[in-house]
Amino acid sequence: MNQSVELRLIPGDKYSEYRYNAIFNAYKWDPQVGDHNTVARHVLVMDGDTARQLEQYAEKLSEETMMMEEALIDKPRLVRKLGLPRAVRKAVPRLSTYRRNQNVRLMRFDFHPTPEGWAVSEVNSDVPGGLAEASILPQIACQYIEGCEPRKHVGQSLLESFSQKINKNGTMAFVHATSYADDRQVMEFLSDYFLAHGFKTVFAAPDHILWKDGQAHCIIEGQEGPIDGIARFFPLEWLVGLPRRAHWKGYYDCVTASCNHPVAILTQSKRLPLVWDELGVDIPAWKQLLPETRDPRHIDPKEDGWIYKPALGRVGEGISIMEAITEKERKIIKKAVKRSPGSWVAQRRFTSKPLTDIQGEAYHLCVGVFTVDGKSAGFYGRISPYPRIDDRAKDIPILVWKGRNHHEE
Repeated sequence: MNQSVELRLIPGDKYSEYRYNAIFNAYKWDPQVGDHNTVARHVLVMDGDTARQLEQYAEKLSEETMMMEEALIDKPRLVRKLGLPRAVRKAVPRLSTYRRNQNVRLMRFDFHPTPEGWAVSEVNSDVPGGLAEASILPQIACQYIEGCEPRKHVGQSLLESFSQKINKNGTMAFVHATSYADDRQVMEFLSDYFLAHGFKTVFAAPDHILWKDGQAHCIIEGQEGPIDGIARFFPLEWLVGLPRRAHWKGYYDCVTASCNHPVAILTQSKRLPLVWDELGVDIPAWKQLLPETRDPRHIDPKEDGWIYKPALGRVGEGISIMEAITEKERKIIKKAVKRSPGSWVAQRRFTSKPLTDIQGEAYHLCVGVFTVDGKSAGFYGRISPYPRIDDRAKDIPILVWKGRNHHEE
């Protein structure tokens, strides 16, 4: 790997202190997945040119993504090809009231180094995670790696966007699955940040919100009243599993400023490339950076070089990278694809180029680039010893060399 991106080890005698700070100051309450420690001993450092390149890629992809979802709203025939739950598809006509400039649009694009350059594997369009890891963890890591600085703070970008759309002393509802600590930590990070800048906040489950003329209202005892802004960390396809009395369809045509508005589900699907050419939208960045993608029914089972992904998979689940899964998981994926090919996608596999640290250990890298309203908003890094970035991957802060590019120093 060239010197524009490199792994640096946090000094061994400082790692325990760093991990403690990550847990208690960077909202990393879940530093373990089973027996796996997910707080890396490394920091990823890149030069300014690389950072700018990835940011420019993400901004182009973001604009193209927003154009595609707006084009899909009134194309139900194409929506049916995306592998979305039936209840979601039936609610899509309610998206006709969506206006981009009235909402806050958050995305995360996942980039991977390859021998040919950077490739994008997907967009986390609906409820992207890693917000605190992209905002606070780099600030902490600067204490241990000299000559570096964080790039951007996604929490600040979200705050600035909401501040342009709602009153500064307004009430933000942070909607999430309230029984999950790993979801709560994301919402706690955002809530604390918004509170520190003059907003009121409430933590709400999806069914704690009712709708009056499209306006969100909180029904939590003692916190009743209108909601000015919604930050949702509850996957949209989960909403359809709630009881009808939860009024989940109100999210689709609400006038309350939302992040993300349910329109995001249209581009969350990994099957989106299957309808690209029918949208009437110019998307050169996506076509350049995403590997070839097909319907699984159009793949010869004997042809090598393809992996399968669930249309609405998250955190790397269900991706058939053979050296990263067991034989049992491979068989489960194969049966699922055969049983329901319309809920899966086949993607030509790219070669992930690993990075090697000073001790000779090799790791595969994913750089998540956040955008807010189409502008780059921070980096979220993860590394793994195998080329599938899943829930066992380690979170790694991303820093940028100060001043001149590192390879010029």
